[in-house]
Amino acid sequence: MNGRSIPLAGVIGDPISHSKSPKLHGHWLQRYGIEGHYIPLHVTEGNLATVVRALPKMGFVGANVTIPHKVSVMSLADQVSDRAILIGAANTLTFKEDGKIIADNTDGFGFMANLKENAPDWDPKAAPAVVFGAGGAARAVLVALADAGVPEILLSNRTRPKAEALKSEFGTRIKVVDWVQAGNVLEDASLVVNTTSLGMKGQPELRVPLDGLNADTLVNDLVYSPIQTQLLRTASEMGCKTVDGLGMLLHQAVPGFERWFGTTPDVDEDLRRAVLA
Repeated sequence: MNGRSIPLAGVIGDPISHSKSPKLHGHWLQRYGIEGHYIPLHVTEGNLATVVRALPKMGFVGANVTIPHKVSVMSLADQVSDRAILIGAANTLTFKEDGKIIADNTDGFGFMANLKENAPDWDPKAAPAVVFGAGGAARAVLVALADAGVPEILLSNRTRPKAEALKSEFGTRIKVVDWVQAGNVLEDASLVVNTTSLGMKGQPELRVPLDGLNADTLVNDLVYSPIQTQLLRTASEMGCKTVDGLGMLLHQAVPGFERWFGTTPDVDEDLRRAVLA
């Protein structure tokens, strides 16, 4: 493959021990009988440029990028995809045989693929979506929702200026809602997405009142530790269809694996079990 004996890939982050990507890609490598390796790489900001430029010379065919390097890694790439430019971050690097570094962002793809798999009846064009948070994940979600034709996106963040900055960047389809008012805009939404870390193990709970939710609203939490967050539990009790955050992680990994190892992998129950084990 690519003239290299054993293709290598990995995930770059600081910290990195929490990453589920090695389990995910390791499961696929084993399932498809591919002689390759995928390893966690703990890289500090100061060493990022040196490490990324060295990887192609060491037999690496690509790498995922996680917190806090998704923005700074873009300046190290020879070519950046339109999606990554629009989102303002990259999570997938591919190293070409000539050493060129290609940066892409597959988070929006993973987000939409997760919804399509687990809520195939959801119609993006039918009604507004509500998004909590204005960080890197929110950027990917906003771009994906706009691409899918969502008519209006109500965006709410604990600090309003961050949400306003995204509105000025992504346009008039986004309407900013004060954090204290977030519970009051759920009624007409066809989709509610939490892109914040609230509700994650070790983080405070998401305290937005949910009594405005309709039973036909789809609720998605990008948090996957725990899998069943308080938001998803409450929404489920109110009769809403819910989608957990693990599927986004699994689906965003597909394009990278395909590019690096030449096989399009399946996202299924076996994979979920392996990653959660």
